[in-house]
This record gives sequence, structure tokens and C-alpha cells, in this order.
Amino acid sequence: QAQLVDSGGALVQAGGSLRLSCAASGRTFNTYATAWSRQAPRMEREFVAGISWSGDNTHYVDSVKGRFTISRDNAKNTVYLQLNSLKPADTAVYYCAARGITRSSRPYYPGYDFWGPGTQVTVSS
Repeated sequence: QAQLVDSGGALVQAGGSLRLSCAASGRTFNTYATAWSRQAPRMEREFVAGISWSGDNTHYVDSVKGRFTISRDNAKNTVYLQLNSLKPADTAVYYCAARGITRSSRPYYPGYDFWGPGTQVTVSS
């Protein structure tokens, strides 16, 4: 089992940057693949970025490639999402997620087992 708490969301101007954090409890979290998803108002939740348990493999949705970076610090049981060159279209609630399959090299799954409560990112034009 893992419990996730995501944080770091804020109101920022277009072109600005933020770093989101996902702190996890559970002694096996550092063996799980993790990801960030987002949900904008009146939109479906969409996958944004994923990372394998070791951090060696990452995967991004096309709309954020080159602007967002996912990383993790397994010693701290924390996953990060660095958001650069933000656009108003990036406005959404961002959710951290984890897949409870240990030590898989895959950075992306169609479904995740554990979710954080979400953190709001608002980008003004």
C-alpha cells in the first residue's frame, strides 16, 4: 500500500515555472512506477508523465515534451514534476499516481493503483 500527497501547485503567469512534489508513505513505494496526470475543468483526466521505479525510463505526453521533467528521489520517497514554459492550457488539477508493480522498467501504464488528492496549477495569460 502507498499513500500519496501531492503539493506545489500555484497561480503562475504564462512562461513561468513550478515544481510539483509527491511525497509517499509505504516502504515499497520506491519500487513502484509513478506518474503525473492532470484534469482540466470539463475535461477527461489525462496522463502527463511517467517514470520507472529506478528513474531510468520516462515517458511524456506530446504536449509537454521539452517543457516538463519528471524525476524521483527514492531515498526520500518523493517524485517531482518540473513544469517550465507554462501555458494557460496547462491549467488543471495535477495528480500523482503509483502503480504497485515492483521494480518494473516501464515508465507508463494505462492504469494506476494509488492516487494523491491533487494540487491546482493555474496559468494566467
